[in-house]
Amino acid sequence: MSSTGEPAVSVDGLSKAYGDTVALRDIDLSVAEGEFLSVVGHSGCGKSTLLRVLAGLEADFDGGAAVDGVDVRGEHAGNVGMVFQEPRLLPWLSVRENIAVGLPDGTNPASEQAQARVDELVSRVGLDGFGDARPSELSGGMAQRVSLARGLAYDPTVMLLDEPFSALDALTKREQQEFLLDIWHDREITVVLVTHDIEEAVYLSDRVAVIGGQPGTVEEVVDVERERPRDRSAERLVDRRERIERALGL
Repeated sequence: MSSTGEPAVSVDGLSKAYGDTVALRDIDLSVAEGEFLSVVGHSGCGKSTLLRVLAGLEADFDGGAAVDGVDVRGEHAGNVGMVFQEPRLLPWLSVRENIAVGLPDGTNPASEQAQARVDELVSRVGLDGFGDARPSELSGGMAQRVSLARGLAYDPTVMLLDEPFSALDALTKREQQEFLLDIWHDREITVVLVTHDIEEAVYLSDRVAVIGGQPGTVEEVVDVERERPRDRSAERLVDRRERIERALGL
């Protein structure tokens, strides 16, 4: 579902250091509107740092980074949703209230419009009947769905996901991968996913950016077949996984 329009995300000569430690060096990357891009690499290569830069959480860096043409250093366009590895739900709030946390600044969560938006998201992530539940009453997969709904509450054009499924069991992970693809397809958003799971990256993505070294640099960007739905065991996907493994020295 990738687009040939202007990039939704652009990174030009990006370098990021923490004191004397350089995390990223000379990163160049472009993500088309509506594209699904995964970023893979060894632990400590700067994958999550790159995502934090794109989310506007790291302003001190060299080079350029923009989302929908807006410099992430400046006043952010507010069209970016972020989903972390842990759901990070507020335990004293219900599912609906946790989702409402993600509504645009200045929104009255008690307003009819806000309530309708939250109800829509509860239904969209398959949690009808759990709107009043507390996080302690949810399974890991359900909690991650709440986190995703919270990230969608702003109606973003770009979703950034940092290892969202890494703590889930294999069956739940696959269910959540399919759910993410449904969201991506239905809402026609741009997705940038950071993951250690090469199979996950190849199965979900249009392209996979391989970051290697310390400091991290883009070693290769691998195109994945455009045909969907996909068979995880298809020879072409196996070939892409092996190519990425070679790029990572595995």
